[in-house]
Amino acid sequence: MPSYTVTVATGSQWFAGTDDYIYITLVGTEGCSERTLLDKPLYNDFERGAVDSYDVTVVENLGEMELVKIEKNKYWVQDDWYCKYITVKTPSGDYVEYPCFRWLVDNKEVVLRDGRARLPKDDKTRLEKQHRRKELESRQKTYRWSEWQPGFPMSIDANTHKELPRDIQFDSEKGVDFVLNYSKAIENLCVNQFMHMFQSSWNDFADFERIFVRIKNTISEYVMQHWKEDFMFGYQYLNGCNPVMIQKCTKLPEKFPVTHNMVADCLEREMTLEEEIKAGNIYLADYELMEDISPNSTDPCTLQYLAAPICLLYNNSQSKILPLAIQLGQTPGKDNPIFLPSDGQYDWMLAKIWVRSSDFHIHQTVTHLLRTHLVSEVFGVAMFRQLPAIHPAYKLLLPHIRFTIAINTKAREQLICEFGIFDKANGTGGGGHVEMIQKAMRSLTFRSLCFPDAIKARGVDSPEDLPYYYYRDDGNRVWDATKSFVWDVVCIYYDSDDTVQKDEEIQAFVKDVCSFGIPIGRRTIGPFPKSLKTREDLTEYLTVIIFTASAHHAAVNFGQYDWCSWIPNAPPTMRKPPPTQKGVVDVKFIIESLPDRGRSCWHLGAVWALSQFQENELFLGMYPDEHFIEKPVKEAMESFRKRLAEVSSAIKIRNEGKKLPYYYFSPDRIPNSVAV
Repeated sequence: MPSYTVTVATGSQWFAGTDDYIYITLVGTEGCSERTLLDKPLYNDFERGAVDSYDVTVVENLGEMELVKIEKNKYWVQDDWYCKYITVKTPSGDYVEYPCFRWLVDNKEVVLRDGRARLPKDDKTRLEKQHRRKELESRQKTYRWSEWQPGFPMSIDANTHKELPRDIQFDSEKGVDFVLNYSKAIENLCVNQFMHMFQSSWNDFADFERIFVRIKNTISEYVMQHWKEDFMFGYQYLNGCNPVMIQKCTKLPEKFPVTHNMVADCLEREMTLEEEIKAGNIYLADYELMEDISPNSTDPCTLQYLAAPICLLYNNSQSKILPLAIQLGQTPGKDNPIFLPSDGQYDWMLAKIWVRSSDFHIHQTVTHLLRTHLVSEVFGVAMFRQLPAIHPAYKLLLPHIRFTIAINTKAREQLICEFGIFDKANGTGGGGHVEMIQKAMRSLTFRSLCFPDAIKARGVDSPEDLPYYYYRDDGNRVWDATKSFVWDVVCIYYDSDDTVQKDEEIQAFVKDVCSFGIPIGRRTIGPFPKSLKTREDLTEYLTVIIFTASAHHAAVNFGQYDWCSWIPNAPPTMRKPPPTQKGVVDVKFIIESLPDRGRSCWHLGAVWALSQFQENELFLGMYPDEHFIEKPVKEAMESFRKRLAEVSSAIKIRNEGKKLPYYYFSPDRIPNSVAV
């Protein structure tokens, strides 16, 4: 009688193995095997990291293999099992691979197709089409849309991490417990003796060093030494933690009435301010979104304040970005003076501190939370709802969605929820952060997620005009490498634009994002695509998803300790209102404006924890789970890795000897997905 050899690989995660009963059924074009028990309890098979082989004997040859059915039945208590893959050796000696990479929970059956990626048009038999349809029907019941807050991008319908489907949970929930991680960070940073000292101000700027951890030659130490200097203030608009605010100024806005006489002493080219603007040397950073946002009022003992400043920036003759003028509110007037470098030392210092604080809020809530975390979750939920496991786009995107829904669910559970950690130290806690996302959603567009388009829209795309904008230069390199890789994969499965248009699953995926994930009702401009017409459209769409979840998240997340650990450079809250006149500020006033000891420590713990890579992190280009088995795709992956290595090498060479190296877009430091 014909015999098939079945090889089963168990995951290496903790608790991946099982002592439950494991059954398998082989299904071919000519028939199916009997339901076969592969393991009996306590036989030490299916242990963590194990690869076990079994013989399945059938009466007649099954023909061409179509499906493998796996079933786990409870022995004593429910014992989840993670199956990596199954390989079947047929009687003719052929090997058929069945990628799984899924948890088997309860007593449910999992049905696998072989590892070849297929579009809907490639399925010819009734069984193949039925399996495809049933998989999506099941997923759509499991992965449901939910509105966490009005006006937010939609998220998964789960209130806690434990409610998530097992396949998208973290391997260990302790590793992403925000309360535990922040507390550990505070302890490791040796600042736990200060963390409960709310309302207690520091004595002076030097006093902040008591909670500052110095690591030799780090950016954070350089920031501590130079944060008061205008060049450091301006440099962060190019290569700091939030390098997305600077935009070319083609005309001064009426709400910001800066005159030539105000800034003449700072201009270096013997030109008027108007001439400098026409020459392309003047830039703006406008924090208009912060206007009317409710400040944190969760602590009645500490009043907290926000501002919506506008900052005029100058690209000087040495190509350094320097601040020219700062207005701390959006409406000009006697009580809203324009602060200048020629003002008193402390007036100018406090004005810059207010801008840095507003920049911190925009960074945390809009640049980081909304435009990487929440957007990536939308793409992830839509992917699970509309793309079956054998679709090439599913196989391509899955590594870049890894743990994203889980980390966001934990954030909603512990971090940004009512009375969450965010409320402890942030001036926008207690609801202001929700208002910010609701406002930012009105201008969220698909094109703004396309990196080159976003750069060009702000008028900062010219290396000749801004030669030291490493965020732009490195980001473009990684974008181009990623897009080239995606194009290679798209062309393997789509031979024409017509194939894209007729792929009902990819069209349903795009429509789900536009109609449900980020519907037009939440935005006032720029709808997300409702459909894709060409292979170029599909390539760009998939590139946006991968780049947002990997490269852009890395660029705006992992520098948080570098740039935000020195509290005066990135105050998470301010305890006095913005000044309404000049000449009344001294050091004592500034210290009393900055966060107290307790909030400083919570902030320090947060930026430290958020800046750490996950244990066993997978970086861009690393695909250890072989969802693709086709040789052309593996060759495309290898080309992608080589190109990324070239980018990493070029960045490393450029950074040599720099006091302020820029490495956030270096591919060897870009995790595959949003997971922290």
